[in-house]
Amino acid sequence: MSQCHEQNENSFTLSIEKETIAMIFTINQMKILFTLLLCTISISVSGQDMANDVLDEKNNWQLFTYDLGNIFKSVGHSYTRPLHWQGKQWATVAGVGAATGVSYLFDDQTTEFFAEQGDDIPEFLKTYGEKYGSPQVNYMFTGGVYLTGLFTKDEKLRRTGVLLIASATSAGLLQQVLKSAVGRARPESGKSKATFDPFNSNRSYHSFPSGHAMLAFTNAYAIAKQFKSPWVKGGLYAVGLVPGISRLWDNQHWFSDMVFGIAVSIFTVESIDKYLDRKYNEKYNDQAKKLSWDLNFAPGQVGVTMRF
Repeated sequence: MSQCHEQNENSFTLSIEKETIAMIFTINQMKILFTLLLCTISISVSGQDMANDVLDEKNNWQLFTYDLGNIFKSVGHSYTRPLHWQGKQWATVAGVGAATGVSYLFDDQTTEFFAEQGDDIPEFLKTYGEKYGSPQVNYMFTGGVYLTGLFTKDEKLRRTGVLLIASATSAGLLQQVLKSAVGRARPESGKSKATFDPFNSNRSYHSFPSGHAMLAFTNAYAIAKQFKSPWVKGGLYAVGLVPGISRLWDNQHWFSDMVFGIAVSIFTVESIDKYLDRKYNEKYNDQAKKLSWDLNFAPGQVGVTMRF
């Protein structure tokens, strides 16, 4: 009995020793795992810091090629967006079509009104509208914004430059295709607002849409995204509207040409801006979009109201 008891004690003692060894081993495992976890976190943080350092250490040529790639990709992105539109987007498109259609009904009256005002407009304002809405001046401005951001290492300004150039390129190519495909006669041609001759190479049949309105308002809308003040935004929108209106003063476009051009500008900038959110740390889409616009009509009057 005693031996058996002794054996039992030995076996019991042995079992205790095994449990003790197991507990010690488990504690050591936990220490090792905890150490590995700390090392992993340290390596991860260090890796992120190194990635940021590498990004900051990029030279101007590397930044330029990166931005140039984003310009081309974002232009392509803007053209493929309609393939992904859903009910809300198509409803907005329908609203733009309706606004353009309604403004078309009043094209004769609005064209006459703006043409009559042309002689009373200060020459510097008309010159600004004519020059700033041209592609050459547009790219000089947008390119200047981008290069300033590039050489000063200012990512926000660089991103704004990329947005401006990409939006102007996308809207500019689209308006060139539409002008030729639609073939609408300009007011100065003496033809009616309902005169269309698609693919006519004569510039007198390149009225729809207004290229000046599209390019100028594209810039204004893109720059305004950097500011939260509604007064600053409103001022920029007003400046961006002048080139489009100046073409009405010169009898070069119908009112509906300008309305449609502005709508395309907003669509284009929004599409490209959201794409660039994935490419740059600086983002403008954190705040809700509050811009909306309506057509207003009264006896002898027609106008556009913007809310922001």
